[in-house]
Amino acid sequence: MTPVLKIERLTGGYSRRKPVLHEVSFDVGAGEMLGLIGLNGAGKSTTIKHILGLMMPHEGEVRISGVRLEEDRDKYRSSCAYVPEQPSLFPNLTVGEHLRWTAMAYGLDPGEADRRTARLSATFRMDKAMNALPDTLSKGMKQKVMLMNALLVAPPLLIIDEPFLGLDPLATRALIDALDDVREQGTAILLSSHILPALERRADRIVVLHQGRVLAAGTPDAVKAAADGADSLDDAFETLVLSAEERGKPGE
Repeated sequence: MTPVLKIERLTGGYSRRKPVLHEVSFDVGAGEMLGLIGLNGAGKSTTIKHILGLMMPHEGEVRISGVRLEEDRDKYRSSCAYVPEQPSLFPNLTVGEHLRWTAMAYGLDPGEADRRTARLSATFRMDKAMNALPDTLSKGMKQKVMLMNALLVAPPLLIIDEPFLGLDPLATRALIDALDDVREQGTAILLSSHILPALERRADRIVVLHQGRVLAAGTPDAVKAAADGADSLDDAFETLVLSAEERGKPGE
């Protein structure tokens, strides 16, 4: 089966003379959650920008639903939804209007969009905030709106950057349950997070980025095994990164 997201030997960044990413390769299949982890500056955000088409590869390619951006822009862009770390909402649209705008932009059936909206507003305990404007919402509530818009679409690929930051415990549980639901429907999820215990429990596979290169990849157990049989993903990540930095010291 063709992966929903396929990245092959991606080299890219802001400058061809000094690329951020170096031959990065991984894929995400339908119904699969892949955790993308790395230190600050490891290349996670740059990878996401290439997937979203905000940056073009120097070498290699990115495909979503089997196509590259330049082959079919409409199919490529409609096949993914993105939730950034920092919420970004239209100041003059209410929560409900954001969801209606998203439904129209993605061509959802109005009746189905209304049913999904009702379900999501209940799941995230946002029923009483549907007529609220963004400047009246807390950061956590704004993050809920971003997540609701992405989950409303249920696209082939869902990309989420640090989804748990700012969420209260009930919202975190609601998000986990909602992600499980869309995975059952076949949505592929790329999730970037520093909260490794959550990824260890939920992700099917992990990709460890370091200095723009894939340091390790595989199931959480495989990544732990690659780090001398570490007891946890946290420990494995520390071992892998420190080992890589030790190998990279000048004169060694």
